[in-house]
Amino acid sequence: MKIEKIQTSQSGIGHLEKILKNGIRVFTKAVFWKIPHKTSKEDISLKIGRYNKPSGTVETETPRSELTLDNEEFQNLLKFISENYAPLKDGVKNYIAIDDPQLANSLKVLFGNDDKKRVLNFIIKNNIVPNDIVNGIRFQEKKKAISEFEEKLKDDHVEGVWQKWFSENSWVLGSEFVEVLGDRDIDTDNISDYLMEAYDGFLDIIEIKRPGGDLQFWFSHRDHDNLVPHSDLVKAITQTANYIYEVEREANSIKFLERTGHVPVVKPRAVLIYGRSKDWGADQKRAYRILNSSYHNITILTYDHVLARAKRILETSQAIQKDTDQDGDIAF
Repeated sequence: MKIEKIQTSQSGIGHLEKILKNGIRVFTKAVFWKIPHKTSKEDISLKIGRYNKPSGTVETETPRSELTLDNEEFQNLLKFISENYAPLKDGVKNYIAIDDPQLANSLKVLFGNDDKKRVLNFIIKNNIVPNDIVNGIRFQEKKKAISEFEEKLKDDHVEGVWQKWFSENSWVLGSEFVEVLGDRDIDTDNISDYLMEAYDGFLDIIEIKRPGGDLQFWFSHRDHDNLVPHSDLVKAITQTANYIYEVEREANSIKFLERTGHVPVVKPRAVLIYGRSKDWGADQKRAYRILNSSYHNITILTYDHVLARAKRILETSQAIQKDTDQDGDIAF
């Protein structure tokens, strides 16, 4: 480490010199100096000079070029370098300079957070980037989520893995639901996979069973040539119906309302996500339609139905984005 010494001229002006380049024919140096004032005013200037060395001796009397920056120019140069040097060095072609130190610090903390939804919400709230870029980020996040969903279907994951995925990607359930409520407890004995706030502001239930394992959707044998729901599915439906019953019982409980953010309970509905349907033929599809129609407050979706719905949502978002780009407007 080299200790730089500040020199003082006869007039009391402190200055500091630094050689920037000492070439064979060219010599470059920078000089700081601080002009003293009786007030607390800060007045620092910077001079950068480039000088010829025709015979090894620097010609300071006739500089090749000199530039002197007053205090305002110097401070603006410092700000410009501090904001732009790092991203330029790292090869970033587009970036946003943050003037507010508090906002800049918040961004550092935020972007170090693994909660992508929170990061995106912060970006939207503070108008950090244009809406079309935000929509593009959302589109890519959904596209990535669908790929993860398809990969997970290849393995026999337990319910906990799927519960985590759905909590991070509740958009796949469609516009019927707007928010996953934080608490899953209905009462001390019953815990659903998700309590959701529906688009109409009331509470609904999501129950998730694993897509694979030993769980079956239809019995292998038929009854009077009709497909019959497997006992595994009937148990899941019964459990879901019981959750609906218990939620209605707790509808006026102060503790329950506090846990669910006072989302009102009126004739709650439930979505049961269960099993696979990718290999179904016409008979299974017809039987599924009949089965679903027999429940007025429970909708059964297979994992393949969820996947197809997610892809349709993505296709719709992409189509809207394309139309917006052509019209020159911003989507949503």
